[in-house]
Amino acid sequence: MSDTPSAVDPVVTAVLTRAARSAGEDLDVYIGRALATRLAADLLGSDDPELTAAITSLRRNGLHGPAAGTPADAVIEDPERLRVLFGTGLMDTQPGVAYDRIAAMAVDALDVPSAGVSLVSDEKQWFCSAAGLTGDLAETRTVSLDRSLCQVAVSSGEPLILEDARLHPTLADHPIVADGTVIAYAGIPLTDAAGNAIGTLCAWDDKPKQWTTGHIQILEDLAAIVRERIFGENVLD
Repeated sequence: MSDTPSAVDPVVTAVLTRAARSAGEDLDVYIGRALATRLAADLLGSDDPELTAAITSLRRNGLHGPAAGTPADAVIEDPERLRVLFGTGLMDTQPGVAYDRIAAMAVDALDVPSAGVSLVSDEKQWFCSAAGLTGDLAETRTVSLDRSLCQVAVSSGEPLILEDARLHPTLADHPIVADGTVIAYAGIPLTDAAGNAIGTLCAWDDKPKQWTTGHIQILEDLAAIVRERIFGENVLD
């Protein structure tokens, strides 16, 4: 990779050099880690065994960087997406009874301890409604971005289904997985008609869970109800 910097704009090279120096890394290592992180994010959720093996190799060689979906994500920081999010008026609001009922239905139907309607800004994840929250989370209803699995689903725009996140090639080292808080996770992005995902309807457990087709269908149906309440009927399939 030693020829890479000379192939780009000198200004970009200078910025990369300063960034690498700040990170205490060699320039080639810094570029390699950034590239590996982007690859891991782009390939997240792939069921192609060759791609999965490639991601595993990146992790084994220590080039994977932060967990996929962590800060500096263009989708998370997209101004239009944030405009839509804050336009709902749900960020940092008190729990809504209707949304609480949906979260409770998800807990009962999926037989999980916790579920919620999460909203993801460029600063944090906020549960505008939830069932089964405990500890500090029950009080703050806030998750920092570095501990947010929902932002991974928001970033990809696709459902994120994890039966045992500890076995996932790119999320095994995610802080909320590594400390055992979330092991099984299922999140459906909440998108408007233009495809802007503002959060998820999600369910999770601190132990592995086999999500059935029925479970996912229920979560998708409940997510459609949440989307309808937020955005209107035009976003329903």
